[in-house]
Amino acid sequence: MKLLFIFCLFLSISCNGAEVEKTVVPPIPEKTTEKPKYLWFDAEANFERFSNQDSIRYYLDKTKMTGFNHIVVDVRPVYGDVLYKKTSFMTELTKMSGFSRTLSWDYLQFFIDEAKKRDLKVTVSTTIFPAGRPDTKEGMVYRDASWAGKTSIQHTSKGILKEMDDPSKVAAFLNPALPEVQEFALKFIRELVANYDFDGYALDYCRYLSIDSDFSDESRKLFEAYIGERVTNFPDDIFYWKDGQRHFGKYAKKWFEFRSKVIHDFVKKAKEEIKMHKPAVQLEYWAASWYGALYAQGQNWASKKYDPSVEYPSWASSDYKKTGFAEHLDAFIIGTYLEKVYGMEDAESIEYGLARGKRLLKGDCKMYGSIYALNYKNIEDAAYICLMQSDGLMVFDIVQVIQFDLWDELKRTIDKSGY
Repeated sequence: MKLLFIFCLFLSISCNGAEVEKTVVPPIPEKTTEKPKYLWFDAEANFERFSNQDSIRYYLDKTKMTGFNHIVVDVRPVYGDVLYKKTSFMTELTKMSGFSRTLSWDYLQFFIDEAKKRDLKVTVSTTIFPAGRPDTKEGMVYRDASWAGKTSIQHTSKGILKEMDDPSKVAAFLNPALPEVQEFALKFIRELVANYDFDGYALDYCRYLSIDSDFSDESRKLFEAYIGERVTNFPDDIFYWKDGQRHFGKYAKKWFEFRSKVIHDFVKKAKEEIKMHKPAVQLEYWAASWYGALYAQGQNWASKKYDPSVEYPSWASSDYKKTGFAEHLDAFIIGTYLEKVYGMEDAESIEYGLARGKRLLKGDCKMYGSIYALNYKNIEDAAYICLMQSDGLMVFDIVQVIQFDLWDELKRTIDKSGY
């Protein structure tokens, strides 16, 4: 009966020439979650430029207007000295590349205060194990003999050589395996977290300098304790040189595993230290995306669920997977500092690097794609793919963004992404 009534009513309206107006309900747009978009402020490259407060304000305004919502402030470059004042034991860096400055104000605190005014989050970055520049012989290990004695020792084709005496190296690293070195690093991390209010802490150069270090007696003893054996032919049982070429010895894989565990254990301690004081502070770690080469530096940023011995049997032991430290990070900043952007089958592309990162991290932490602004010709595509195929974006460094005037390109990319 109800159906008959409705039919008759419809027929009546139709006969009278009236049209039934359809009500169109517009779809509710999905809310896009904003992703972190970092711009890095390197200490060395910007030392003179950011000695002026007006310059900091100006470039923070540019950062905000471009669409970034997060900055990284580097406050401990490779010299080992720092760019902040609230410290009981670190030395403030006042001279770099021939430029000297004496600030009456706190560099880090000013960045934090001004960033907050612009609703920008702040990650503080420090190098962890570097402590001087070998090319200029500046920094803490060149003025303090007690620290000089804890720098890493290299096993090179020319013999045993201290990193601090090798001007070809980017930095003189303290030996990461030494307990007193780790405690020193944890101490300045602890002090920074306690004295400043920021959102994230990025571990930079938290690794060995290269495959050639550290071959000190202390490292040998620690390695022997780790494997439960005496290494009678050290360092040649790790690797040896012949005709200028490095050849792995019988303990090479266990040695790489040992060094990777040193870094793993420190990252774990740093996470515990930070969360003990300020649980909301995010622990972040930058490393290159080319994972297969990073065993040389002791950097196993992968998940423990990933077994590199299957993919890289030449250097990875069956236990190397146990040194993966992804689970101890809140975010991994993957360095896809590559010129090519697209190509899922091209290991030299950003797209491939991001995909590999996700495959190896296995969801243990967030992953932010990072790009090098010196590769500016494809910067829009590079930034876009990071925003679309990772959990966020980091652009290194503001110095190239300024140099090549990349603000408009980056703004277009951020706006286009919707993130």
